[in-house]
Amino acid sequence: MRKFLLACLFIVAIGFALFNFKGLASQGEFQSIVLDFREDIPAAQIDSEIKAISQKYGVTPRLNSEFSQTDNIYILEGNKQILDKLRKSQLSKETEYIEPNYLYSAFYTPNDPDYGKQWNLRSINAEAAWDETKGRGITVAVIDTGITPVPDLETTKFVEGYDFVNDKVNAFDDNGHGTHVAGTVAQSTNNGYGVAGVAYEATLMPLKVLSAGGSGTISDIAEAIKFAADNNADVINMSLGGGGESQLMQEAINYAHAQGVVTIAAAGNSAQNSASYPARYPHVIGVSALDSVGEKAPYSNYGAGVDISAPGGSESGKIIQETINPRTGEAIFAGFQGTSMASPHVAGVAALVKASGVTNPDDIETVLEQSSRKIEDDPLNHFGAGQLDGGAAVKLATKGQLSFRDFFRWLENNGYLNLKFWFDGGAVALLPKILMVVGSYLLAWFLRNYLSFGLSLSTGLIAGSSGLFFLRGLYIFDLPQWPLRVMGSSIPELGTAIQGSSILNPIFASILIPLVLVVLFLGNPQWKWVAIGSAIGIASCLAVSAVISPHLLWLGSGMAARLFLATNALLCFGLAYLASKGEGKFA
Repeated sequence: MRKFLLACLFIVAIGFALFNFKGLASQGEFQSIVLDFREDIPAAQIDSEIKAISQKYGVTPRLNSEFSQTDNIYILEGNKQILDKLRKSQLSKETEYIEPNYLYSAFYTPNDPDYGKQWNLRSINAEAAWDETKGRGITVAVIDTGITPVPDLETTKFVEGYDFVNDKVNAFDDNGHGTHVAGTVAQSTNNGYGVAGVAYEATLMPLKVLSAGGSGTISDIAEAIKFAADNNADVINMSLGGGGESQLMQEAINYAHAQGVVTIAAAGNSAQNSASYPARYPHVIGVSALDSVGEKAPYSNYGAGVDISAPGGSESGKIIQETINPRTGEAIFAGFQGTSMASPHVAGVAALVKASGVTNPDDIETVLEQSSRKIEDDPLNHFGAGQLDGGAAVKLATKGQLSFRDFFRWLENNGYLNLKFWFDGGAVALLPKILMVVGSYLLAWFLRNYLSFGLSLSTGLIAGSSGLFFLRGLYIFDLPQWPLRVMGSSIPELGTAIQGSSILNPIFASILIPLVLVVLFLGNPQWKWVAIGSAIGIASCLAVSAVISPHLLWLGSGMAARLFLATNALLCFGLAYLASKGEGKFA
């Protein structure tokens, strides 16, 4: 439903975007502007222009560095309004280009001093994922030996869990395994201490089902699974397993799945051809282990029940987290290896994916598998769908979403939060400008996520929705005016353009022309996208006409005309979608 509403809003607004918006909305941030004066401009003239800019805008352009003299590269503090004014001024004739001095930054890297030892987080591309989300608002239940709040879990959030071994609320760790696993999921990160975790803004739910010796019963584990589901856990990690299928366990897993919980489990450490239970159950993501070079760890189970692989470590490189010394109870940083260490990597990324807006457990599994790095030659299913890639998973999860944070940043960068933008044309311009802003953002969103914007597609968009609109009102004395009217009209307006009428002809203002164009050019790699662009453009023009001025030949301007235009707008958009389905590149 959300995608349908977005599509409708896109259709209505794209006409305003094409009339008022030059090019795609910039997604970059900048605080200064680059002026590249032409090399043939005398130095005295450049000095004169610099003084003029300084007097007009109150800021003085300066050479970018001592190496900029020969290329005449000057930097000017300024925002989008100043950028637009400079581009429209006489200065544009004296420069090779005037452009934003965009800010680039390194991918987020935490300041934990031993983060450099965590090859495992880099191997799953965690830093790229952290640029979008860190798991806030997601609860991960760690069903294990319990969790002890060691110093590097100090800023990690917890909810109340349970100790099913000793039947008490406080589920503290007396083995070290569970605390280590919990650290991989959500170790306190960027706190200037220790190491990092995958989804470190997620919340941990400690559920102790394994004793100090590391073993536990199916009945306790099944109860812990139901407890997690009943207490709003989003993800369950089980770095445990064994032989023997259990109906009790299967029922608990099915119950959690029905509650929307994603369940992840370790494949086992016996180097056997088949994963252990519970990894082999349906609705459980079974995880095999990788070593530090991306090969199957020698101990890891493989084959049936393995859905994906993740870093588990080996003697050449272990997984380092803070845990406890089981003999003394003191906090220590220790390197472990095993599929037990691989599973929480997947649980952490599942938390990041769910925090990105994908909520159905099956959809989350699909995202994890589709985004994984594929291993072409894997006859024994060592790797499942592939090797875990957190950055790619979050990118796939957020594809096509309208993030409020991104939208707000886009508004700010383009000057739309400035009151002068909204009111300098008078309050009467408020609605069109709102549609223009939303339309241009949706246009950028649509093209960024589904199309690679090219000349053929843009030609069709313009022809379909607006024509060469700058010619629409042009009048040249002693010349026939109908060619200007035709060139300045969208495809739906062509039926009455020669007569100069604003009433639309139903033959042109319908799906008929784009359907003919798509049928004729579907097999041509270039003209195909002109046809698809025309269909989208016509859809936008018909939708805007249906809302604002539904004047239709033979049908008048009432409800019948509105329904005709709106229906054909949806049909045109659907035609464009079907014609472009499965394509990733546009000419």
